[in-house]
Amino acid sequence: MYPGTFARAAPAKAAVVAAGSGETVTYGQLEQRSLRLARLLHERGLRRGDHLAVFLENHPRYFEVVWAGLRSGLYVTTINRHLTGDEAAYIVADCGAQALVTSVGLAQTPAEVVARAPACGTRLMIDGEAPGFEPYQAATQRCADAPVGDEPAGAFMLYSSGTTGRPKGIRSALPDWSVRARGIGFLPHLLQRLWGFGEDTVYLCPAPLYHSSPIGFTIATQALGGTVVLMDSFDPVAALVALDEHRVTHSQWVPTMFTRMLKLDPAERAGHDLSSHRVAIHAAAPCPREVKEEMFAWWGPILHEYYGGTEMNGLTYAGPEDWLAHPGTVGSPVFGKLHICAEGGEELPTGEVGIVYFELAELPFEYHNDEAKTRSICHPAHPNWSTLGDMGYLDADGFLYLTDRATFMIISGGVNIYPQEVEDVLVMHPQVADVAVFGVPNRDLGEEVKAVVEVLPGVTPDEELAADITSFARARVAHYKVPRSIDFEASLPRLASGKLYKRLLRDRYWGNSGSRIV
Repeated sequence: MYPGTFARAAPAKAAVVAAGSGETVTYGQLEQRSLRLARLLHERGLRRGDHLAVFLENHPRYFEVVWAGLRSGLYVTTINRHLTGDEAAYIVADCGAQALVTSVGLAQTPAEVVARAPACGTRLMIDGEAPGFEPYQAATQRCADAPVGDEPAGAFMLYSSGTTGRPKGIRSALPDWSVRARGIGFLPHLLQRLWGFGEDTVYLCPAPLYHSSPIGFTIATQALGGTVVLMDSFDPVAALVALDEHRVTHSQWVPTMFTRMLKLDPAERAGHDLSSHRVAIHAAAPCPREVKEEMFAWWGPILHEYYGGTEMNGLTYAGPEDWLAHPGTVGSPVFGKLHICAEGGEELPTGEVGIVYFELAELPFEYHNDEAKTRSICHPAHPNWSTLGDMGYLDADGFLYLTDRATFMIISGGVNIYPQEVEDVLVMHPQVADVAVFGVPNRDLGEEVKAVVEVLPGVTPDEELAADITSFARARVAHYKVPRSIDFEASLPRLASGKLYKRLLRDRYWGNSGSRIV
């Protein structure tokens, strides 16, 4: 299953429709364009196991770029479009990308990437020209739209947090088959089995494609011959319009999107025909129970939830009936056996909170260039048990409930933010002596970024300084990582070892809110 199958059977069928502009890419166009780019990459020397970086907004041509890599045996790395030039260049260099595709829509950031990652030899610019880049359309148009060799299947290598706050690539083994023979692997089959994806699917993607779930689900939709309806970015009214106008059957969300749609005027909520909508999937962050109950009341029993990570080391799933019978659960295992363990590794009985581990026959991934991080997520006695760092418990029926995160990673609006990275920036401010960054409750976003700062002697901690620190951060990290508020303390609590006692600070803000996950 891959787009070529449907390019032959139904070349005029829409593979992707831009929800805002209505721009459509048919399966025939998707196949032709991805073949041309695949050939260009081959001509530039890229071979099986090499790397292609994709640094784009939610662009209708995103998919032809990804499919070119997946039909060439390449590792495809999608990069967060909101990263600064330095942040994006780090990923391009770390993954060893030999080719980068970006667009003029990202302003000056691509030029900064070129300056900081000069080893990436093939650099293509969609929709315009920029120094250091070839025009994408001109470069690919001259290439033949014929398959290159037996088209070995590629894989994604997406980035998550590193031990020092820098992202780390999550790398799995490449498939050993041709994309023509077996497509891209198990994900399309999983979507078929759990949610009935197929040729009649119209899938709404309101989320950024650089995330693992949106790119995975959209690519799987096309592997099955469905149509992707792609939003530029999430807007609650525009999402309802898209569900109605495009007769969407399947969709995927994060809980923040639910809360923003629920806050719409009742007349707006009732003014759209959602009768085609059969499956609404959500993940990426825990959903507040009351929010999900309100969504059930509005949309009916079509809400499906799963828990898993980019690492694909395990997956739980809760269908509508599961959740209504076990409110608050994130599901029971689809693959991977669950174990709840104490910090020392011993398994805990039903109902007790501990570290959540998935057991597979073998670890399906490694963190690129970081053996220590790979080892750190494994159980001390079972190297084939791995954790995403979450705490939780199992009920008597084997359903999982999350209660906390073992680390201080912030999930804000479904986006992962790593405090160490922000701390490393803020501590460089000339008037900052020490800093702690962590998440605090936000009903809309789940969590928001908070910074607590200790200033240097003689410095006055006031609103003007807080604004200056905020501007300092905004110039150095992506906007969603910038603290929404800054508080000042005379001194930050540190242990004798020098380790920051961050939980003591964080607990002041969580108070009696209960679960560490809002």
